[in-house]
Amino acid sequence: MVTEFVNQNGSIRFRNITKKYGDLTVVDSIDLDIKPGEFFSLLGPSGSGKTTTLMMLAGFAVPDSGQILLDDRDISRLSPQERNLGMVFQNYALFPHMSVLDNVMFPLKVRKYSNKECMARALWAIDLVRLSTFAKRLPKELSGGQQQRVALARAIVFHPEVVLMDEPLGALDKNLRYQMQMEIKELQRKLNMTVVFVTHDQEEAMNMSDRIAIMNNGKIEQLGSPKEVYESPRNVFAAGFLGEANILPYEDLDPDYRRYMSMQPQNCLFVRPERVSLTRASAEEAVDKTRLTGEVLNVSFLGNIVRYQVRINESVKVYADATNLSDMQVFAGGDRVAVGWKQAGDIRIIRHE
Repeated sequence: MVTEFVNQNGSIRFRNITKKYGDLTVVDSIDLDIKPGEFFSLLGPSGSGKTTTLMMLAGFAVPDSGQILLDDRDISRLSPQERNLGMVFQNYALFPHMSVLDNVMFPLKVRKYSNKECMARALWAIDLVRLSTFAKRLPKELSGGQQQRVALARAIVFHPEVVLMDEPLGALDKNLRYQMQMEIKELQRKLNMTVVFVTHDQEEAMNMSDRIAIMNNGKIEQLGSPKEVYESPRNVFAAGFLGEANILPYEDLDPDYRRYMSMQPQNCLFVRPERVSLTRASAEEAVDKTRLTGEVLNVSFLGNIVRYQVRINESVKVYADATNLSDMQVFAGGDRVAVGWKQAGDIRIIRHE
């Protein structure tokens, strides 16, 4: 019988971490603190440095400068085995000739646990991911979601302080991916694990994370809770990468409107499509330089929402999302509409960096 494991450690600190490959700097002087028990996501496009950052934490890549501290212990130059971190890969990396039970016991045998302890801990981990009836099966006899659970059980079976996940849900279909997101988050909360999660999927990061670091060109563009980074992006990259966004550059807007909004040349106007409201444009609104008016170009039915594309001028197009309700106002292509915001705080002026 294994005593229920609840982790009390797992703080991580990156101090001025840099990694280069030749003349290319892939991680550029990162400073980052991750709290014990936090679900932390590194989010960014391909080549942003997120996976390299994770690999340096795991010990599979060595930083050129800086320190990585785990609970105040410098692990920057330790081997992966010495760090005692759990790891879940995108392709699961299960041994095809081993049963579920043997796969989960493998990291315990490497660490020289007794046979009795190996069995007890492995059965505990397998039960935790609800695969007790599959313990004797081979990986090829499991679904993708079941293989993912095996990989997760193997990552937690030796009670690591931190579990690292490198795009582990990328191979799953949408419905199964959402189910696994919920299961991983539930397990993380139950064990109070520190999880560092790499993904390029914005929705996945927002659904699972306590905090998100948005990365680009080896730097952290923004760091905060999902709500903070979604509603208050600090620059154009963060605004455009996380979710759908209307980003209207200073130079493409009417001068009177720019003055009304107190915009500067380095500014952009930012608003999410779900915060945009449309009404039929009156004759007065059509000549009012403090309002945006335009023509509906496209109407897209997306199930729970209807998305309108409105042309303000030749350079500016605005997207507006309307909830698909029976009493919603409906517009068609060619309709003249006034573009507004539900509240003053829904629209922001951000810097074009």
